[in-house]
Amino acid sequence: MSHDDLIARRRVLGGAATALGALGLSSWAQAQGASPAALPPAKPLPAYAAWKNPAALVVHSGTTIETRRSAFGSSVITPAQQLYIRNNLPAPDASILDKRDEWTLEVSGVKQPRSLSLAELKTLGLETVATVLQCSGNGRGFFPSKPSGTPWTVGAAGCVLWSGVPVRTVVAALGGLAEGAVFLTGTGGEKLPEGVDPLSVVVERSVPIKALEDCLLAWEMNGEPLSLAHGGPLRLIVPGYQGVNNIKYIKRLSFDASESKAKIMAHGYRMTPPGAQTSPDQASVWEMNVKSWINGPAADAGPVKAGRVQIHGVAFAGTKAIERVEVSVDGGDSWHTARLVGPDLGRFAWRQFALSVQLPAGTYQLASRAVDTAGNVQPADRVENAHGYNNNSWRDHAVKLVVA
Repeated sequence: MSHDDLIARRRVLGGAATALGALGLSSWAQAQGASPAALPPAKPLPAYAAWKNPAALVVHSGTTIETRRSAFGSSVITPAQQLYIRNNLPAPDASILDKRDEWTLEVSGVKQPRSLSLAELKTLGLETVATVLQCSGNGRGFFPSKPSGTPWTVGAAGCVLWSGVPVRTVVAALGGLAEGAVFLTGTGGEKLPEGVDPLSVVVERSVPIKALEDCLLAWEMNGEPLSLAHGGPLRLIVPGYQGVNNIKYIKRLSFDASESKAKIMAHGYRMTPPGAQTSPDQASVWEMNVKSWINGPAADAGPVKAGRVQIHGVAFAGTKAIERVEVSVDGGDSWHTARLVGPDLGRFAWRQFALSVQLPAGTYQLASRAVDTAGNVQPADRVENAHGYNNNSWRDHAVKLVVA
């Protein structure tokens, strides 16, 4: 069987499972004798992401694809085949990957501004960093107010390895920062629709200049050339910051005295109070907060056998490392310290945690609560906001487990 045939077969088989799992109807269909064809089909993967594993994903739309909670497993790194996708604009044509090294980046706000090709960037330096990549709306699906936007649960996140040149190295090669730099701004290279104000649609985000020390211009993810789906040939990585700040297809990098005037910066991704209008004076969605959730036992796998149960999940805290994780089996009435397991890949990566417990038959509410090295504790409740951002409530992320 050819590679293309294999991919097609996986999409058909995985797509059927995805459709049933997404609707929670797999066991119902079997009980009723219904065939998969009688149920609504899963949305297909878009062409630029057709290489991904459909059985591990929920396709919300052509630009929003979520990893299933049960697909995360218990290893630190999230495979590219199951990593989520969130695009604010359609991906550029795949032809931009034909000659990766010819991709150019314009750098301004430095003493020697100029354009650099990817081939030139590769000569300046190389580092690898593990980071959590998370959409700021991850957890929006738990808001009872049902904010507009994709109803992500936990799957708009992953932990991946990026390789590229540190931004600080590029700045040094260009003579250092010009005077007055307060923000680092990245501009995406997506094709903009004609006949509209570019600032109304361009993906351009500014972050505080303090992020400069950790930023990376990445051309590789998990040991492979960066795919179109994840921002190839070149992506700005801002470790510890929400995904929208990690600019895909980056074409311009500037260091400025003020934030970008683009709509996605001035009026998008702000912590807007419920019922209020979004405005630039509201807090921007920048650094991630302390957060954790349980991935297994998978709630959608049915009851587990009474006895010894291994509870596991992930925890992270933006620009800070994880100090400890606590797990509750009774909805937060009592807590037990979990073990941090697997390799520690640095403060920007997530940590896997595990707790082995003896559970008799019954129904349990499993929850996790993380604490970072600065003493910040994952809260019980979400911060209510109009757009469903930054949800790190441990109550929202709890799962029910049936033990038989």
